[in-house]
Amino acid sequence: MPSLKDLRNRIASVKATQKITKAMQMVAAAKLRRAQEAAEAARPYAERMAKVLANIAGAMEGDAPTLMTGTGKSDTHLLVVFASDRGLAGSFNANIVKLARAHQRRLEAEGKTVKFVAVGRKAFDLMRRDLTDKIVDRTDMREVKQIGFSNADQIGSRIIERFNAGEFDVCTIFFATFQNVITQVPTALQVIPAVVETEEAPQTATAGGAVYDYEPDPVAILEDLIPRNIKIQIYRALLENAASEQGARMSAMDNATRNAGDMIDKLTISYNRQRQAQITTELIEIISGAEAL
Repeated sequence: MPSLKDLRNRIASVKATQKITKAMQMVAAAKLRRAQEAAEAARPYAERMAKVLANIAGAMEGDAPTLMTGTGKSDTHLLVVFASDRGLAGSFNANIVKLARAHQRRLEAEGKTVKFVAVGRKAFDLMRRDLTDKIVDRTDMREVKQIGFSNADQIGSRIIERFNAGEFDVCTIFFATFQNVITQVPTALQVIPAVVETEEAPQTATAGGAVYDYEPDPVAILEDLIPRNIKIQIYRALLENAASEQGARMSAMDNATRNAGDMIDKLTISYNRQRQAQITTELIEIISGAEAL
C-alpha cells in the first residue's frame, strides 16, 4: 500500500497533468474555429470545380488528357495518406491510416502494386514499421504555421511528376472530413485519373439553361484545369485534416481532463482513508499506553 507521501505526490502529479490537458483543450478550441471556417470555405470551390470539369468533359470531342483518362491500366496504386504532425488527438491519425491499410490489403489481394506517400509526421510514424519499403515520399509540415495553397501546390506537383514519369497508374488520397468536434470521417478520394461524372453538353439554349462555347477548346482547358483540380482537392484535404485534428484533440483533451479529475477524486479518497486509519491507529496506541500505566 502506498504511503501518505506517495499519495500526495501522485495527487500533485495528476493535478499538474490536468492543468496541461485543460490548457491544450482550450488552445485546440481556439484553433478549431479558424480551421473549421477555412475547411468549410474550401468545400464550395472544390465542389464547383468538379462540376466545371464534368460540364467540359461532356462537351469534349477527341482524346482527353491522361490525368483524366488514366494510363489505361491500374497495376500500380499510389496512396497519399494525410495525417497530423502532432499527437494527443485520440484515434484521429490511426483511423486515417487504418482506412489506407484496408485499401492497400484489398488492392494487394487483387495483385496490384501499392506505394505510399506520407503527409504529416504521424502518417510516417504509423506506417514505417511495416511499410517502410513501400513509402516513396514523405512531407513533414511541422514548420507550417498556417496551411496555404502553396503547400498543396508542392505536394500536388510532386504527385503529378511521379505520374508523368510512369511511377503509378491510380492515385487516391486519404484524409478526415470534418463534421463536428465529435465526428471526423476518414475519407478516400481518387484524384488520378480524375473521377468526373460527365454531363451531356446542351445543344440549344432553354429557359433554364445556356449554351457554352469553350475557347480555345475543351482539351486545352482540361489540361490546365485537371492539375489545378488535383491541387485543389489536396488543399481541401489539408484543411479538412487541420479542422479534424483540432476537433479530435479538443475532444481527447476534454476526456483526459475529466479522467484526471476522476483519478484525483479516487486518490483523495484513498489518501483520506489511509490518513484516518493512521490517526486511529495512533490514538489506539496512545490509549493502550495510558491504560498500561
